[in-house]
Amino acid sequence: MTNMEDTDGDISKVAITRLQAKEEEIERKKLEVRERVELQLGRAEEQTRRLAHIWEELEVLGDPLAKEVASVRKKIDIVNRELKPLGLSCQKKEKEYREAMDAFNEKSKEKAQLTTALMELMEKSERLRLHKLEELTRTMESVR
Repeated sequence: MTNMEDTDGDISKVAITRLQAKEEEIERKKLEVRERVELQLGRAEEQTRRLAHIWEELEVLGDPLAKEVASVRKKIDIVNRELKPLGLSCQKKEKEYREAMDAFNEKSKEKAQLTTALMELMEKSERLRLHKLEELTRTMESVR
């Protein structure tokens, strides 16, 4: 029975050795996986820090632009309010200008008509005077 016990003992030793080898293999793989997980966690933490930094920079960048935009919008509103009465005033003055221009053109036409009438009257007057002078000259010649 010693042989059998030896064989059983050898089988047990082999089985135990195999089990220990498997356990060591499992433990080694477990450590490898743990190292990879830790490495990826480290990368993820670094990415998280980078993203947080970028987020902070975006927040800081957004504030001054928002203030400037609000300031410019406020100025635009103020200028719009100032433009409204100026536009109305401009329209009123344009209307007055057109009316004054129409009156000016009307008076210019009237002046041109009167000037033409005056020229015609002066020509007529000259003709009449020349005609009278000719008559007077004939009358004087006939008296001689």
